[in-house]
Amino acid sequence: MSYFLKEHPPLILASSSPYRQALLSKLHLNFSSVAPDIDEQLLAGETPEMAARRLSKLKAEALQEQFPAHLIIGSDQVAMLGDTQLCKPGNRIETINQLKACSGSSVMFYTAICVLDTQSGQTEQDIDLCQVFFKPLSEKAIINYVELEKPYDCASGFKSEGLGIALIEKIIGDDPNALIGLPLIKLIGLLEKFDIPVI
Repeated sequence: MSYFLKEHPPLILASSSPYRQALLSKLHLNFSSVAPDIDEQLLAGETPEMAARRLSKLKAEALQEQFPAHLIIGSDQVAMLGDTQLCKPGNRIETINQLKACSGSSVMFYTAICVLDTQSGQTEQDIDLCQVFFKPLSEKAIINYVELEKPYDCASGFKSEGLGIALIEKIIGDDPNALIGLPLIKLIGLLEKFDIPVI
């Protein structure tokens, strides 16, 4: 018996992140990546979860005029060390400082996902929460790690999919992909609402 997948609108990943592109590629779906131009600053009084949800939707909506008959995937991650937002450190010194702050503490990652059908206007959203507990880290260990992996473009300054796993005591969460930047379990569920089965 032959089985034919239903044709679906072309997929657009609203991101220039190579990490998100690599994650989405794991689902064997054809897609294009386009960077949205949005202001990613958190709003006054906005919770991390609210911010991640708003920004993931904003990223998808930023491309809807450019792609009027597509499914656009937007994702955003907010990392919090207590009440402090951790952004991409951008350089060696800031990466070392962030990891020193994380040493012996936990960081909560809020990773939101949004799928927008630009033809019908249907929007579906979800969010993944992941808590990362860091070991007490010596300055030598932090510097050695930063020199080896140079994780300057990662919030909190580490890559869980790489050597950064050596900095971690434990992770509490449903989807390890979410920590890297794209919650695939949540995304698969959202795509099914648009009649797009991954398998």
